[in-house]
Amino acid sequence: MDDGGTESRAAVMAGPCGRWPIEKGEGIRHVLDRAGDKWTVLVIGTLEHGPVRYTDLQRSIPGISQRMLTHTLRQLQRDGLVTRSAYPEVPPRVEYALTDLGVTLLGAVTVLIDWAGTHHDEICVNRARFDETASVS
Repeated sequence: MDDGGTESRAAVMAGPCGRWPIEKGEGIRHVLDRAGDKWTVLVIGTLEHGPVRYTDLQRSIPGISQRMLTHTLRQLQRDGLVTRSAYPEVPPRVEYALTDLGVTLLGAVTVLIDWAGTHHDEICVNRARFDETASVS
């Protein structure tokens, strides 16, 4: 008698990670956690046209705190998606830019941002409709 384990594994293998060996699953989830994070998406998108100073990055991303921007940039550096260049000037100048690896993520990020912008109003209407019917139930 099958305990469901084989069937469960088959379902996972047919999913979006199905083309990758099962032992890579956790690593793929970690990468997706980073790449799919809202601040990562916005930072990568902001760096599309070249190096940007820290303060200009912060101004370009509404709602991001200094702490969250610093954390996001460090994680992106750690993953090899962004470089940090410090210049010995007064006042000090620090710029961030996409690496070659970061540029490969840019296409997906741009598509996602454009999709969100295109469908934002429709999603807001759907949320309001859902919330209205959920509160009645």
